[in-house]
Amino acid sequence: MTDFSNKTVYQIYPKSFRDTNGDGFGDIPGVIEKLDYLRELGVDYLWLTPVFISPQRDNGYDVADYRKINPMFGTMEDLEELIRQSEERGMGIMLDMVFNHTSTQHEWFQRALAGEEKYQNYYIFREGDPDRAPTNWESKFGGPAWEYVPALKKWYLRLYDVTQADLNWDNPEVRGELKDILCFWKKKGVKGFRFDVINLVSKPEKMEDDYEGDGRRFYSDGPHIHEYLKELVRDAGIEEYVTVGEMSSTSLENCIRYSAPAEKELSMCFNFHHLKVDYKDGDKWGLMEADYKKLKELFVEWQEGMQRGGGWNALFWCNHDQPRIVSRLGNEGTYWKESAKMLAGMIHLMRGTPYIYQGEEIGMLNAHYPSIEQYRDVESLNYYQILLERGETEEEALATLAARSRDNSRTPMQWNSGKYGGFSETDPWLPMSAAFREEITVEAQEKDEDSVLAFYRKLIAMRKKYPVIAEGDICFPETGADMVFAYRRTLGEKEITVFCNLSGEKQAVKAAGAGRRKRILLENYEGREGSLEEEICVLLPYEFVAFGNVED
Repeated sequence: MTDFSNKTVYQIYPKSFRDTNGDGFGDIPGVIEKLDYLRELGVDYLWLTPVFISPQRDNGYDVADYRKINPMFGTMEDLEELIRQSEERGMGIMLDMVFNHTSTQHEWFQRALAGEEKYQNYYIFREGDPDRAPTNWESKFGGPAWEYVPALKKWYLRLYDVTQADLNWDNPEVRGELKDILCFWKKKGVKGFRFDVINLVSKPEKMEDDYEGDGRRFYSDGPHIHEYLKELVRDAGIEEYVTVGEMSSTSLENCIRYSAPAEKELSMCFNFHHLKVDYKDGDKWGLMEADYKKLKELFVEWQEGMQRGGGWNALFWCNHDQPRIVSRLGNEGTYWKESAKMLAGMIHLMRGTPYIYQGEEIGMLNAHYPSIEQYRDVESLNYYQILLERGETEEEALATLAARSRDNSRTPMQWNSGKYGGFSETDPWLPMSAAFREEITVEAQEKDEDSVLAFYRKLIAMRKKYPVIAEGDICFPETGADMVFAYRRTLGEKEITVFCNLSGEKQAVKAAGAGRRKRILLENYEGREGSLEEEICVLLPYEFVAFGNVED
């Protein structure tokens, strides 16, 4: 397996990264333009969300052709140039493979609609009464998970949007097609793959109604998932590539299997349990204050569990589907900079491979749109109507979207203080964040040694510099403070301890002389107050401090 323990991945949402041709949409040449910035940041892999042919119903996660580049992003030659120039700078390109479903505009699905039995078997069709779906499962985007096709007198499964038909992985021909797609991109020089909701691809042979939930317990980590992943990785020859699986509603035990090197499935896994601690009654669209006790417990459970089982975590707060973490768990006002740094440090020095989502390294905030007309995300638009139907007022529904919408992470990248933040010279496809501030730009932070950007550069460099971060064990000392998260990394005689104050209030913690004979390696305040060598020490609001006995 590839050694990825000291590497960092940077996620690019090309549509919102940099527009070079003035059409309001980001493009591949825009990524090329910013490669030196990314090299200076210190990242090793650039994960591009889908740039393939797509009707963009779900912003590219509805793929109509896996081997062609959507003209809105550029050409195949542009992508080949990006691969070449990234490699020259010591970075690899990671492509996003959406293999649970295709767009209904894909040739395979169109041929299925035309009556070709071969291609109907590429998807999950079921005969049935037009008034009753095969099961009562619900779509992840709201509404039923099945769609009826009158001309065929059949239903097809679509766990996401109506235009995203689920593939039938039980068909060996489908698995063969997907292997060929991976081989196609390998030949182009791609160095890694991210697999979208990959743990949902193995559906049960017998499908039944779910009277306890929305159906996910029947298809999450399905009956043949490990067998199919092993086959895909082996036959496509990507055992030595960096691979990460997005795991929806998964379990620790399954993620150990997915990512343990001996299993020869994936390099690492994304799980989302820690990003549900502010879901009221487990509902994404139900708002509540974050449960920090639960957050800490989940990190401990997954870090210790994956370590014990030999699995590997993908460490992340943000991505194209999640709100901005500073808006969510940090502070948008007085302690914006401190909380952005603290949240970064909390993730980056743990056991696993860190992922940075574009704009996270400068502390970007949620969109805070005042009107539904500014939203573009299909899930958000669907749920806005659902929330109104549930009896919420327009103001209440907008407040929910302001906290939860995927558009929060998709606002244009803020390069400078210009009208469109240096993203474009024209109106962007998605409005700039209403929380745009001059100090939250690359230009403002580039030469500021105390900036959020500078802090991220230091974190990335530390992982490369100190083997204890990349390879060490992790444990979690008790602090005596509910709002403080602490952990210790050890490798032989080397040791690093991290304290994170998750609150906007000072916190007294049991230091127990933890800093004795150790030096501070990184902190988010200039010259912290007091000593870490005392039995009890005080952490400032959102303070982060890492100290240890490692040498330069």
